[in-house]
Amino acid sequence: MKNDKKVIWAWSMYDWANSVYSLVIISSIFPVYYENVTRHNDSDLVSFFGVEMINTVLYSYALSFSFLVVASILPLLTGIADFSGRRMFFMKAFVYMGSVSCMGLAFFTGENVELGIILSILASIAFSGSLVFYNSYLPQIATIDKMDSVSAKGFSYGYIGSVLLLIINLLMIQKPEWFGIARGGTAARISFVMVGLWWLGFSQITFRFMPADKHLAGYGSRMLLNGYREIRKVWNQLKELPVTRTFLLSFLFYNTGVQTVMYMAAQFGSKVLHLEGGELIMTILIINIIAIAGSYLFAKLSVFKGNKFSLSAMVIIWILVCAAAFLIQTKLQFFMLAFVVGMIMGGIQALSRATYSKLIPKDTTDLASFFSFYDVTYNVSIVIGTFAYGIIENMTGSMRNSSLTLALFFFIGLGFLLRLKMPHETPKETV
Repeated sequence: MKNDKKVIWAWSMYDWANSVYSLVIISSIFPVYYENVTRHNDSDLVSFFGVEMINTVLYSYALSFSFLVVASILPLLTGIADFSGRRMFFMKAFVYMGSVSCMGLAFFTGENVELGIILSILASIAFSGSLVFYNSYLPQIATIDKMDSVSAKGFSYGYIGSVLLLIINLLMIQKPEWFGIARGGTAARISFVMVGLWWLGFSQITFRFMPADKHLAGYGSRMLLNGYREIRKVWNQLKELPVTRTFLLSFLFYNTGVQTVMYMAAQFGSKVLHLEGGELIMTILIINIIAIAGSYLFAKLSVFKGNKFSLSAMVIIWILVCAAAFLIQTKLQFFMLAFVVGMIMGGIQALSRATYSKLIPKDTTDLASFFSFYDVTYNVSIVIGTFAYGIIENMTGSMRNSSLTLALFFFIGLGFLLRLKMPHETPKETV
C-alpha cells in the first residue's frame, strides 16, 4: 500500500541515518582533520605508498576512485537484487561496511595516510552503494503526486539528523574539557566513531519497516547471469524513453558540479581563504540547516511551476555560485556564498530524485535496476567532477580555477534540462 505514513517515516529515517556520513565525514570534520594532520612544516605534500602528491589532490583522486568503483559494480548488484529480491540484503551489507569504515577512521593520525585514504574510500563506496537500493523504494512507497514531498522529507530528515550530530561533534572539538577529552585530534576521531554508530543504529528502523521484496522464480546458480540480463533489459528500455534519457544526461552534468562543490568546499575554505577549522565546521553546519528549508522551498515551487522550472532555476544559481567562488576574497563573502549554496543544495538533490522517479515506467518490476542507472550517473558525475577538480588544481596550483571550471558542467546540464519535456506536469497557477 502506497503513501503509508509509517513506511514513509521509516524510509525517511535512512536519510537521517546515513546523512551524518555525508556531513561529518565528507563535508566538514574529516576534510578539516585530514588537511591539518597531513600538513607538516607548511608543506602540503604527502606520500601515498611512496608516491608524493598534494594532500587535497590525493583526497580528490581517492573520492574519484571510490565513485568509479561504485559506478562499475552497482549495475551488476542491482540487476541481481531485482532478480533475486534481495535489495535489503545488499543495502544492509553496504551499511555495515560503511559504518565500520567510519569507526576505523579513529585510528587515522596523519602518519598513516594509506589507512585514512583506504578507509575513506571504503566508506564512500558503502554510502553510495546503499543509496541505490534505498532510492529504489521511493516509487514503491509513494504515488507520483507525493514523490516530490516524500523525497524532500527524506532529505530534510537527513539534514536535521546530521546537524544534530554535528552540533555535538562541534562542541566536543571546541570545548573538549566539557566532555573530559584532551585537546588535539581526539575529539575529531571520536566523532568518526559516533558517525559509524549513528549510521548503523538508525538504519535498523528502515530495515524493519520497508516492504518485503518479491523473490522471483529462478533464483539460484544462474543469478549472476540473470543480473546482467536485467541490466541489459533496462538499458534497452531506456533507449525507448527519450525523456528519461534527456534527464539523465542533464543530471550527469549538473550533478558533476553540485557534488564536487559539496565535497571540496571545506578544503577550498581552508586552503584558499585560510579559514580556521571551527569556522569551516560552523559554516557547513549553517549550510545544512538552511538546506532543510531549501529542500521544501523548491518542492513547493515545483508544485506551482513544475520540476523542470525549479531545477533550471537552481542550476542557473549554481552557475553564479561557481563564478563567485572564483572571485571571492574575504571570509564574509565565503559565508554569504555558503548561505546561497545551502538554499539550493537540498532542493536540487531532493527534486532530482523525485523527478527521476516520475520518469520510470509505472508498471516496471525493475525498480532497483532503473535506479542503478540513476546512481551510476550520480557516481560517474562525481568521478568526473572530483578528478577534474584535482587535475586542474595540480596543473594550475589554484583551487579557484577548479571552481570556475565547474560552471561549464552546469551550463551543459542546463542545456539538456531546457530540452526536457516533463510528462504528468500540470503546474498550478498562482492567484
